[in-house]
Amino acid sequence: MKMNNKWNAQLYDDKHEFVTKYGERLIHLLNAQAGETILDIGCGTGDLANQIAASGAHIIGIDTSEEMIQQAKAKYPNLLFHGKNVTKLEEVAKYDAIFSNAALHWVKEAKTAVGKMFQVLKPGGRLIVELGGAGNIASIVQAIKATIEEMQLEYREDQFPWYFPTPLAYHALLEQAGFTVDTIELYDRPTELDGKEGLRNWLDMFSQSLLAHLTEKENQTVYDTTEKKLAEKLYHKGKWIADYRRLRVTARK
Repeated sequence: MKMNNKWNAQLYDDKHEFVTKYGERLIHLLNAQAGETILDIGCGTGDLANQIAASGAHIIGIDTSEEMIQQAKAKYPNLLFHGKNVTKLEEVAKYDAIFSNAALHWVKEAKTAVGKMFQVLKPGGRLIVELGGAGNIASIVQAIKATIEEMQLEYREDQFPWYFPTPLAYHALLEQAGFTVDTIELYDRPTELDGKEGLRNWLDMFSQSLLAHLTEKENQTVYDTTEKKLAEKLYHKGKWIADYRRLRVTARK
């Protein structure tokens, strides 16, 4: 799920399939059962929702991006997908489980999101989520910021689109909402991007909000300079390896 950015759903499927690949690990933790009703928050183009549905569970996918939702509906017409923000959920005690992969770090209203997830789960329902955690893509963010400042342009903190919490902070949010936290883990997950243009495609896909106040020409200069700054650290043997750090959580209502 991406907040306040327009997604290129085709680029997402073509060049960022690693999002789905890593999300498959979460499906094992979810352990969906036939007949359960499960909410997939930030479902993207529906690939993980489709895998969960293979268990016999009833899966409903939501995403703030209409482009993503339309692609998901086209790919998997037998499943239910809706354009909706997690902070706007209104159901009460409807779902047996909530699943979310690589989405909740786009939701800066984290307290509201956690409260809504608690609200829509049935008593005893489980929460299985993974999001970017503290330190996620730190070198990329640092390089973008340094590049913008070197160009004597404005780096706007208010346009930073992500929420990367520490385990302590997110654990507190979950407990305040009423969840019992079973596990919470922050771990490094170096992530290979797609091909020689991997970092540029990543920047084009995910940094639009951060660079929204710049011209297209300025954007391209930021991309070029950021690549140069990061090549020594993140580019090895023809591959870009992004410094991802993830927060994985299992909890119960």
